Amino acid sequence: MNYYLNVWKNFANFSGRARRSEYWYFVIFNVIIAIILVQISVLINFPFLVTIYYLAILLPSLAVAVRRMHDVGKSGWYLLIPFYSFILAVTEGQRGVNEYGEDPKN
Repeated sequence: MNYYLNVWKNFANFSGRARRSEYWYFVIFNVIIAIILVQISVLINFPFLVTIYYLAILLPSLAVAVRRMHDVGKSGWYLLIPFYSFILAVTEGQRGVNEYGEDPKN
């Protein structure tokens, strides 16, 4: 849960690096929240509830994804290459300092 909250604290920070755990916990929590919101939106008959949530997490999602690319030593523009960016997202980050900042594991 701390990783999810840390992403929200740095919601517009596109510099630096994000560990795999920070990125993937954020993704997992968003999937869980979206599933819950779908159920709630069906119950209250308000189909735009999930859309509102997706709009709210758009900027933090992009920021943590760019920081994740930075952790493996790539530019955030690599997010535009879907399959390759997924491979980079599951790859262990570079050890030590790289051009985007210090190693978040240390």
